[in-house]
Amino acid sequence: MSDSVRPRRSALYMPGSNARALEKGRGLPADCLIMDLEDACPPDRKVEARGMISAALAQGGYGAREIMVRVNGLETDWGEDDVRQMAGCGAHALVLPKVDSAATVQKAEALMHAAGAPERIALWCMIETPRGILRAEDIASASPRLGGLIMGTADLAKDLHCAHGADRFALVGHLSRCVLVARAYGLGILDGVHFDLEDAEGFVASCKQGAALGFDGKTLIHPKTIAAANAAFGPSDEEIEESRAIIAAFDAARAAGQGVAVLNGKLVETLHVETARRVIAMADRIDELEEAASR
Repeated sequence: MSDSVRPRRSALYMPGSNARALEKGRGLPADCLIMDLEDACPPDRKVEARGMISAALAQGGYGAREIMVRVNGLETDWGEDDVRQMAGCGAHALVLPKVDSAATVQKAEALMHAAGAPERIALWCMIETPRGILRAEDIASASPRLGGLIMGTADLAKDLHCAHGADRFALVGHLSRCVLVARAYGLGILDGVHFDLEDAEGFVASCKQGAALGFDGKTLIHPKTIAAANAAFGPSDEEIEESRAIIAAFDAARAAGQGVAVLNGKLVETLHVETARRVIAMADRIDELEEAASR
């Protein structure tokens, strides 16, 4: 169910129990909003928050943004009812926290089906435990509803007893493994949160690292980080210009009956053209998203 060229540069967590935040989300330049019933929502307000999220989505005004709702774990007092009640709330996806087996995905899928969830509503799985890393492929292939994976790097580092420094050295192998799995199964994948809101330089470095590893975007906890994430994960003007040149050179070579295209002394092969076309498609989708948001 994943859309491989849908912009997901920035995915902002928003507490589902905060009406002001849900309202503010309508005007934020984030590609995705993750309305949260889990960590960002106090236990005594989780039930109330379901209704607040449903009401906000029914009111609309979020434009073309992708809307996800993170439910509580299915083993908690709220998880199953979260899935049942949010299955028809109008979100694009439900996010399951701390998924460590295919069985969890299939249980959520069964709950959604029983609740009459439209087929278009995807499931995204948070990978944030050692078992989740080990079973990432089983999770990714567990259901046709799977839309993507989201890394929970803080919880993962806690469980691994490893360093969670600015360079994320101890986590890079696990992050790369999950990117590999996501791409193998045609899923989206979002990088974990950077918690130090005063470390702007470290945040940008983390975004650039995530983009280099192949992530689609980054999960965020504050609106002030949206612009930097959008810049890091979106194609630059130079990349767009180069992509257009690659496509033009390839098409010209084909039109001239030449089997090989060369641009600035470099051979242009089909794989370069496919990448270039994806860059242009992504740039076009970003433009559409931003135009819709400005209306």
